[in-house]
Amino acid sequence: MAQKPSIPKGTRDFSPEEMMRRTYIFDTIKSVFRLFGYAPLETPSMENLSTLLGKYGDEGDKLLFKILNSGDYGAKLSEEELRQASKISEKGLRYDLTVPFARYVVQHQNEIVFPFKRYQIQPVWRADRPQKGRYREFYQCDVDVIGSKSLLSEVELVDIVARVFSKLGIAVTLKMNNRKILYGIAESIGHADKMVDITVAIDKLDKIGLDNVKAELRERGIDDEAITKLQPILELSGTNSEKLSKLGDIIGESETGVKGIEEMRTIFDNVAALGIGITPELDLSLARGLNYYTGAIFEVKANDFAIGSISGGGRYDDLTGIFGMPGMSGVGISFGADRIYDVMLGLNLFPEELACSTKVLFVNLGAAEEQCSMQLVAKLRDRGVASEIYPEAAKMKKQMEYANRRGIPYVVIIGSNELERGVATIKDMRSGEQSEMTFEELVATL
Repeated sequence: MAQKPSIPKGTRDFSPEEMMRRTYIFDTIKSVFRLFGYAPLETPSMENLSTLLGKYGDEGDKLLFKILNSGDYGAKLSEEELRQASKISEKGLRYDLTVPFARYVVQHQNEIVFPFKRYQIQPVWRADRPQKGRYREFYQCDVDVIGSKSLLSEVELVDIVARVFSKLGIAVTLKMNNRKILYGIAESIGHADKMVDITVAIDKLDKIGLDNVKAELRERGIDDEAITKLQPILELSGTNSEKLSKLGDIIGESETGVKGIEEMRTIFDNVAALGIGITPELDLSLARGLNYYTGAIFEVKANDFAIGSISGGGRYDDLTGIFGMPGMSGVGISFGADRIYDVMLGLNLFPEELACSTKVLFVNLGAAEEQCSMQLVAKLRDRGVASEIYPEAAKMKKQMEYANRRGIPYVVIIGSNELERGVATIKDMRSGEQSEMTFEELVATL
């Protein structure tokens, strides 16, 4: 018996219906990116392993999909050489879009106009253990501007977030923090070396509460005096402006911390002045992949649907340094297409017409009727209306069932009687109503 076909674990097929919804999300996001002057970029699915290795830490290196060198390359090698994987695998599937972007910028630095604004929507691969919501192949949707330290870029990203989610109909909360503030906090309580430990613990404040966070800080080697100093920071409340003022009193001794406060004040003031339809919220427990970011960090959550963050990003000061081109500051944000899809499906936010790729189906009732229908189909297509004719003169019931199952909203019937009179019967499949029109009226109406 032939083996039943299947796909690799952690990958997915997307049906036409799912693809129409995904395309809708991507098209909406792209339309906003283009409004702000971002241009599309694509990089190859595979990169040289030398480009990828060592950029994501030891854990990341283990999750790289390596590609065997082409053809019968292995046949020429001894068993010992086969054991040395690097000899038989020099390429790997990309793990994210950021490292290939950095590689592209360094490789093409003489052709690029800086600041360079790009967006990229492509699949990435991770040899992770597949589980619910975690796939080995998934899409990333990134937008970055590189080659400028200006905080206007951050303000612009807040505007992009507001416009994207407004267009998609998702109510969101945008939380922001700054890596310099986090460093300032660690420095002012005398533990600059333990910044990562402190932020990992703070990050759990919502989930485990203040007392447990304090216990975890003790476990991580933070003394009681430092924890006492940290407490007012953990309990900060009020508007962004009030929080920043209180923070200034507490971490005013830290030069880096003060710079972070100034940056956030500038971003918040500009966002308020622009009247962007979203008010970012300063959240000191927000850490995001810490070793990577150097300034403002973003995280977006859906208000009406329980799921992790649906977008996030931040400022990095040395993205291209890994490829020997230091000092290239940039800021970017990534939209989580799969999670956005789940939110929109759960809240029923996809437009109804996405369900059908065809708007009008002409029933096929014989040779003469078919010819007339074909001419009308062509006229409708000329006017941008997606139309088709049933390919065979099958039983009427079968053709109507086909329209129903495909979710086609209108069916046009031209039988011998209608053909003689130069009219067509149109059936609205949703309401069940029928009406008769001349061929000219039909084309104009639809």
